[in-house]
Amino acid sequence: MESIWSKTCDIRKREPLRGDSEADAVVIGGGMAGILTAYQLEKAGIETVVLEAERIGGGQTKNTTAKITSQHGMFCKTFIEKKGKETALKYVQSNQKAVEEYKRIIQGEKIDCDFEEMDSYVYSQDADKLKEEAEAACELGISAVYEKEIEIPVSCAGAVRFAHQAQFHPLKFIEAVADSLTVYEDSPVKEIEEHTVKTPCGTVQAGKIIFAAHFPFINFPGMYFARMHQERSYVLALEGAGTLNGMYIGDGESALSFRQYGRYLLLGGQGHRTGKNKEGGRYAALCGAAETLYPGSKEIARWSAQDCVTADEIPFIGTYAKERPAWIVATGFRKWGMSSSMSAAMLIRDMLCGNDNPHAEVFAPARFSAEEIPQIMKDSGTAVKGLTKRFFHIPGEMAGQLEPGHGAVVETAEGKAGVYKTEEGRIFQVDIVCPHLGCELAWNSDERTWDCPCHGSRFDYEGNLLEGPAQEGIHYE
Repeated sequence: MESIWSKTCDIRKREPLRGDSEADAVVIGGGMAGILTAYQLEKAGIETVVLEAERIGGGQTKNTTAKITSQHGMFCKTFIEKKGKETALKYVQSNQKAVEEYKRIIQGEKIDCDFEEMDSYVYSQDADKLKEEAEAACELGISAVYEKEIEIPVSCAGAVRFAHQAQFHPLKFIEAVADSLTVYEDSPVKEIEEHTVKTPCGTVQAGKIIFAAHFPFINFPGMYFARMHQERSYVLALEGAGTLNGMYIGDGESALSFRQYGRYLLLGGQGHRTGKNKEGGRYAALCGAAETLYPGSKEIARWSAQDCVTADEIPFIGTYAKERPAWIVATGFRKWGMSSSMSAAMLIRDMLCGNDNPHAEVFAPARFSAEEIPQIMKDSGTAVKGLTKRFFHIPGEMAGQLEPGHGAVVETAEGKAGVYKTEEGRIFQVDIVCPHLGCELAWNSDERTWDCPCHGSRFDYEGNLLEGPAQEGIHYE
């Protein structure tokens, strides 16, 4: 399951960190947020090192739909009602400045990354809601209009259009931006002590430590595990589906998203909380939609992405915790990682340079409001105790009942275990307890993975760690 971006761009490999070094700042994570932060800091004269556990752009960046927009769904009216106009205005301004900053960098650096200025749309069945959203967006300084007629082949009452947004190839962009940076790959951070970041083969000592690795893996202080959850979404790249002018996303959980990349149409949707995948398959549902909307089209690629979501749906960008003033975090981008990554990079640059940024307080991780409490309680409610590694014997009869190519949580005499049977009949057994904070894992039949419904860690059917915040696998020793 390789994204269209991975299929069309091969970023050169970098060497791991070897030995000990020093820098003004160290960025943990070589995705879009980490690379852009390092880029902004270096341009400001701050010597920066990037440490990436695997390959740059190899996490969520390669799985994005790569829309650069300040239109984060049908959010303006609700945002004003919940947070007030001043906060909503600062949030929108920060993201709109991010759109403009991408344009400035791409033009200034002459980056060939298939960049296109493109209008963005959010569609709905409710015309009154669309009109109210357009009015609210205009209040926030956005060039927004209600369009009754739109291109996509779905039934709706129209869409709200944000003009002069953009789309691009994220890996071509990140490859160019990273070329002048000090980046070490295959250098997973295992431990941090004050100002020292430790990897298996070396350390970096820095005045500032920036966590840009999707989900913060240090639980205390900060307690980000209790303030966020993760969600997955799915994409198909279709050939022979015609062409589309604009980027579209629907209002509501079951709505589809559309955007063009060259001769391919990207059809996305089927989002759900990680670890809460439904029976029947998300890809199957997307394929069914493709057959209905674009009969005769051909699937070229399919892939999925994972997003951190804060309780109030605003990213955490700023000081990691009061007890760690030298640590900085950028996380919780929801499904808007491209604009949020640039917003984070610009905010962090201003923090380290001592410049006042009028948008900083909106994203401050120290914020807290009563509206967060229900979501925090919900996110924390599925955690369980018991992190001891266990191996339960799976009776042969039980293993025989499991169909090839399927996984399941099974009850044994000793307790629960996770079991997967390959197409060839080979059995793989894993510990069903997530090593992060002890939640019970769930089987994702679409991707043949074990997913954590609490904090979003994921493991392959052999028990190898795919993504955190967990730091180890679930296979038995």
